[in-house]
Amino acid sequence: MALHPSLAAVRRGVRRSLEELGAGETVLVACSGGPDSLALLSATLFEARKRRVRVVGATVDHGLQEGSAAHADAVVVQMAGLGVDETAAARVQVDPAGIGPEAAARRARYAVLEQMREHFGAALVLLGHTRDDQAETVLLGLTRGSGARSLAGMRRGFDHYRRPLLDVARDDTVTACHVEGIRFWDDPHNSDPGYTRVRVRQRVLPVLEEELGPGVAATLARTADQVRDDVEALDALADAAFARLREAGDEADELALPVPGLRAEHRAVATRVLRRAAVEAGAIDGELFHVHVTALLDLATAAISGEVQLPGHLSAVRAGGAVRFRRTGVVGGPGDGTAGRSGDDAGT
Repeated sequence: MALHPSLAAVRRGVRRSLEELGAGETVLVACSGGPDSLALLSATLFEARKRRVRVVGATVDHGLQEGSAAHADAVVVQMAGLGVDETAAARVQVDPAGIGPEAAARRARYAVLEQMREHFGAALVLLGHTRDDQAETVLLGLTRGSGARSLAGMRRGFDHYRRPLLDVARDDTVTACHVEGIRFWDDPHNSDPGYTRVRVRQRVLPVLEEELGPGVAATLARTADQVRDDVEALDALADAAFARLREAGDEADELALPVPGLRAEHRAVATRVLRRAAVEAGAIDGELFHVHVTALLDLATAAISGEVQLPGHLSAVRAGGAVRFRRTGVVGGPGDGTAGRSGDDAGT
């Protein structure tokens, strides 16, 4: 009997991710109990057996819904029933202050997944994001004006993490579960219109499919892949420029980049160099926005000098022919997360 196309699509994605693993190695699969992650886990178990790879199923309780602890327990039982070698569950504290509940939950989830990965010695962590998730991410990036990095969507892989299902439609993960007789959980948050992503999923994408024709989600995901190639090429150029310019800076400062060198770079490279420098100097990456980076570029290229205040109690000044990053250590003062040049609001 021929394998169902949906099941084949899920397994094909997982197979590509596991190719880098050898016998005896461990892969950790993040599982929420929803159709995407359960289809991923089942496919991983199927492919891992052929490679003699150990599979650990891991679930994270964010504590954001009533009964979440009981649900996490049920997921652990289900993962064990599917045949994983080991299970793991953790409850995290989500602090939405300043970044919102979705971003806070994501940050907490990745932190505990990394702890689990280290505990089990897992070579890879597999995440269940699908092509539809990628399309939603691209649309959200468009609406926020977040630039190429956001339009590039989610990375297929980074560090020890892989997303095997970015070429797989959400309908296929649901169908794969049905084909295998796997019961899955419908997260109420996934249908709550209070979340922007849910409104994009329920309202925006269906309208686009209706007005522009089917295949919009696939096209958006393909666009993300194309933009990702460009972003990674620019990042590589920026990495080289950062290393070169930093070597030319004043070692007496925490971090300094010479202005002539910054001005000699293309704007797309210079902004990336400045962003990387700010993060390395101590700026909070998740709170470093376009307005901050633009202010840093203005600082390097404008005829006047001044100061840019960055999130993470950090400031940047232009002095001695270089953009210099310095800790302020003053809560509520410079470095409280606002971007601007002293006496020159137009720079922001």
